[in-house]
Amino acid sequence: MKIIAFGATSSTKSINVQLARLAASLVASADVEVLDLNNYEMPLFSEDQEAQIGQPQLAKEFLAKISDADAIIVSFAEHNGSYTAAYKNILDWSTRIDRNVFQNKPAIFLATSPGPGGASSVLATAVGSAQFFGADIKASLSIPSFYDNFDVETGTLRNPELQKQLTEVMKSLS
Repeated sequence: MKIIAFGATSSTKSINVQLARLAASLVASADVEVLDLNNYEMPLFSEDQEAQIGQPQLAKEFLAKISDADAIIVSFAEHNGSYTAAYKNILDWSTRIDRNVFQNKPAIFLATSPGPGGASSVLATAVGSAQFFGADIKASLSIPSFYDNFDVETGTLRNPELQKQLTEVMKSLS
């Protein structure tokens, strides 16, 4: 199984990238590619920009990565209760090429934050809108208080209950 995983953020120190990487590692024998959204940085989407530059090659390349995958794991960072600007911009450009961005692939949506909410607001938004962008959501999970529950040095969850939940969520891709 080929898995594309990414944190829906442009942060180079993203805790959501760490969570996506851990989640993907739980799928036995998977070929995992972790995308860096910084490699898909495009001008801020607007219809005026689209009329001027057309469809950016980077949006086409992002969609090609999704197309080549058997499954997708996204871990959503939350900025002021919503998507990060980096993720929203990639989503906006991609939907102008193909509204079915996730191409009906099985997907796991995750989220984490340093606080007790675990980015649950953005996760709820992402799960709620997934059907409009062709994501076949198999499961979702929010991990609260990232630094209390995640061992950054080993890239593992310290909290056995959360580890059990994440393991169960990832089994839904099998």
